[in-house]
Amino acid sequence: FAVSLNLVGGTFAVEERAGDRPTLRTPRHGGVYVVAHRGAHNGIPENSLPAYANAIELGVDFVEIDVRATKDGKLVSIHNATVDAYVEGVSGKVSEFTFEELRAMDIGSHVGPEWKNTQVPTLQEILQLCKGKCGIYLDLKEPATIDAVARQVREYGMAHDVLWYGPIQYTAVMKQLQRQYPDIVLMPDPLTEQGIPYIVKELNPRVIAASWRNYSDSFVNTCHASNAIVIVDESDAGCWEQAIDWGSDGIQTDEPAKLIEFLNSRKGK
Repeated sequence: FAVSLNLVGGTFAVEERAGDRPTLRTPRHGGVYVVAHRGAHNGIPENSLPAYANAIELGVDFVEIDVRATKDGKLVSIHNATVDAYVEGVSGKVSEFTFEELRAMDIGSHVGPEWKNTQVPTLQEILQLCKGKCGIYLDLKEPATIDAVARQVREYGMAHDVLWYGPIQYTAVMKQLQRQYPDIVLMPDPLTEQGIPYIVKELNPRVIAASWRNYSDSFVNTCHASNAIVIVDESDAGCWEQAIDWGSDGIQTDEPAKLIEFLNSRKGK
């Protein structure tokens, strides 16, 4: 399919013609997308604005965020369903706290005193931070928030810069999302290679997600044969060479700085 790309404000605007599907931004490092899992959070509170800002400064292609809703419906990014691991002396589900209560929590002190009073960020704050600088790998933890998330993403004009991750069990939900918002970029995870034909038939995705434990060169080839690129969630740095040799189009990592260094060292090989 043919697509025309125009560089606008640091991101790629896509001009679609009938029957075409929009493409993604061009990878910045060696033709492989770098996804910063929960931001670049080495020594920084994960899923925080400082972690996302650090990832942007490194030059990643996407930051991975985990979207959940507070008791009063505010959209925030926090990986776990509970706050127990992030806040000293407090426990409970994110959905049991109002936004005001959640924002009053200190999610930084458990990492180090210099991060005291770091707050859980809102989706809106993350969109503001990332717009024109990098894309977002959106892990949709709660399908019930889909409409609200989609509206915010579109308000910021970032439909083509956000990858919507969901496991194969979310296929029906993602299909409805696709019908309602045809310009979004779905990134379903088939979990195993055997699930790829199903999600291709149902969703015809531009991007397919994968986990290293179920990954192989055959997995990559099957994705490419279906006109989809594949972004793999690595196990550790030891698998990067193999992932690239297999033709992976992107790698999600907890070590984005090291991955960028690794990819740049391979240029010209």
